[in-house]
Amino acid sequence: MGKDSEFYKEKSKQQKLKLKELLSQLPKPAIDYIHSKEQTTQTSTLISYSYDLLTFFRFLQSSNPTITGLDIRKIDYELLDKIQPDDIEEYQRYLELNVIGEQHENGKKSIARKMSPLRSLYKYLLQREYISHDPTQLVALPKLKKDKNIVRMSNYEVQSILDAIENGNAYTSERQRKYAQKTKGRDLAIMTLMLNTGIRVSECNGLDLDDVDFIVNSLTIVRKGGGQDIIYFNNDVADTLKEYINGERQYINPINGHEKALFFSLQGKRISIDAIENLVKKYAKIIVPNKKITPHKLRSTYGTALYRETGDIRLVADVLGHENINTTIDYYAAIEDEHKRLARNAVDFSKKDQ
Repeated sequence: MGKDSEFYKEKSKQQKLKLKELLSQLPKPAIDYIHSKEQTTQTSTLISYSYDLLTFFRFLQSSNPTITGLDIRKIDYELLDKIQPDDIEEYQRYLELNVIGEQHENGKKSIARKMSPLRSLYKYLLQREYISHDPTQLVALPKLKKDKNIVRMSNYEVQSILDAIENGNAYTSERQRKYAQKTKGRDLAIMTLMLNTGIRVSECNGLDLDDVDFIVNSLTIVRKGGGQDIIYFNNDVADTLKEYINGERQYINPINGHEKALFFSLQGKRISIDAIENLVKKYAKIIVPNKKITPHKLRSTYGTALYRETGDIRLVADVLGHENINTTIDYYAAIEDEHKRLARNAVDFSKKDQ
């Protein structure tokens, strides 16, 4: 159950193996840096750091005269100390658009994220006195605009999308409707659960049948950081889950090792994160075509609705599993904006006293 389930044990093992594989491709300075973060950072995050650092070293290998053609694993402290701010600026331009070799295109937000582990690497090397200067600190990061326009669904849109799944009117052809019937119970259960609890797509993907407790209407989930948590759901969620578990799920023939999963694919495997994302986008595109709805937007919809009803930002942070309440405050600043707009009509001194 929860983080002790076979699914999470296997997931942890595979992540460790993946990190080990990536480290075997990195030079010693980067390996030392990743090892220094192991006690305070999740393995999945270290994997992302490793990928981003590999991108940087491959860039150096292909474009920097000092390093061109050199095996990445042989890049040492001395070579990294020769990197200048001009090299970092060139790397940022490379991240923005590259059409030769490793092709990619990134926006400002992605560039800033990919620069973060590189800046952290150089900070670590400078603190340990492995290098004499930090070129990344002399290069400005892309300026990001703070967007208060949180994409979320209205109550009407939420009800419309759930009704469309339940009644099968989200499709125009008979063939589509017949196919949708095979997963209607599962899809409705997933959408209802995510919209009424705000769980992340990875938390939904990791659910086992025995993580559901109908006595107190609760779920045992594993948060993004690996910690275990219990969240509670309402009767609408309970009824939809029971209908799926006692109906559609009973006819699934799970493949070996997937028997305990709560949600299955048509192949009898635990439903994947990609499959959940695709089913959310599929229904949203039909019912809410003017908004780009993803599983994270379902989370936004729940979080903003909870804050609107309770006005308790700490409760929202706790339920959504935000480790830092500032994340919640920033994220739901749009609700405060709504309150301010309402205030403009709250006082009218032109009215006569009653």
